[in-house]
Amino acid sequence: MAGNGKSSVAILKEFPKRDHLVQKLVERMANILKEGVRGRGRASLALSGGKTPKDFFEALSQEELPWSSTLITLVDERWVEPTSKDSNERLVREFLLKNRAKTARFLGLKAPFERARDAEGYVSALIRDNVPLPFDGVVLGMGEDGHTASIFPGAARLKEAVDPEYPLHCIAIQPLDAPHERMTLALNTILNSREIFIHIQGEKKREVLERAMAQGPMEEMPIRYVLHQDKVPVEIYWAP
Repeated sequence: MAGNGKSSVAILKEFPKRDHLVQKLVERMANILKEGVRGRGRASLALSGGKTPKDFFEALSQEELPWSSTLITLVDERWVEPTSKDSNERLVREFLLKNRAKTARFLGLKAPFERARDAEGYVSALIRDNVPLPFDGVVLGMGEDGHTASIFPGAARLKEAVDPEYPLHCIAIQPLDAPHERMTLALNTILNSREIFIHIQGEKKREVLERAMAQGPMEEMPIRYVLHQDKVPVEIYWAP
């Protein structure tokens, strides 16, 4: 999967305001989760952390959906306790797993191991045994360096993380320029989804996105591994 990749076939959806974006993304996600439960009796959704999705989580939590038949997990997690302000699990519990969504099942990626590297097999087995795959939806973010999930450019294990033959669902990554060891879904698990959504905001992210959608080395901007593939439909939701 190295090299310049293909031209991006992702669909860009632009919205004039963030609340309009949130409304449309919630509607889309609600339909996807309903379809998942109708089709196989349960649905699964993998979410990203950060500041961007807070409004989306809040709005989604108020939707009348088959939450008790829905499993929520994370795309990636910093190797910190779930009570830490840096924890994506804490973010999801605070902003999503409430209101009508409080009956959803949740599977975090932080496990009782000192190092994320030592927990790869354990967390991968949790995903294997508990998450209905393929995901009904995966919501990704994107960093200004072109990373997505915790698949960072220049990371020592980048090649493993994007290897289509990588045997586990998750991999431990140590970013070059960000704090905390991470546990992230491997690329082959991210792509094991019916649909992928990239949720970004702001002019700077738009500039990064335009670079990533152009031809260039995949490993230079790992979001390209998602944008330049034809296995899973990708929709990009952007607002200023």
